[in-house]
Amino acid sequence: MTDLLRESTFLGSVGLEESVEGPDFERFVAEGAEGLLRTAYLIVGDLQEAEDLVQETLFKVARRWPRVSRMDHPAAYARRILVNLALGGGPKRSRRRAELSERRLGDPAAPTASFESHGELHAALAALPPRQRAVLVLRYFLDLPEAEVAAALQCSLGTVKSTASRGLARLEQTLRPTNDTRSIAS
Repeated sequence: MTDLLRESTFLGSVGLEESVEGPDFERFVAEGAEGLLRTAYLIVGDLQEAEDLVQETLFKVARRWPRVSRMDHPAAYARRILVNLALGGGPKRSRRRAELSERRLGDPAAPTASFESHGELHAALAALPPRQRAVLVLRYFLDLPEAEVAAALQCSLGTVKSTASRGLARLEQTLRPTNDTRSIAS
């Protein structure tokens, strides 16, 4: 990754070359890129878009690497950038995500018969509003404590709890068979 950054003519104009010298940034990318990609994919539901978000995230981290490398948790900083980029994607990303969701889920009024694959879960996640999806991904897929989710999303602990509750209820409604009256809560 840093080789690509060094080869870029844009690199010299922003002073990135000095920022990412040494093996520390390369190690950070090697250890964290896969987790960032998984997080981005679960939030946006599109692999190419997720790859773009990770690349943009790593670029922003690289520009601030001297400061970021001294932080206690640089991965949390990168994750916060990623989530902010994913949630701030604008109308174009929202429109494309809605079109993909409709194609994957079919008729939104028709309930899902059963939860048989990861694909169904990804489709159900894609149907959630971006903030609910981000909370569920950070809290349950990445297993972050509620306080870290709140810090990453720049919101209160109560907001994380209520958003997670609403998101889980919507997931349950989408994934539960029509004749099954059980609840996640029971």
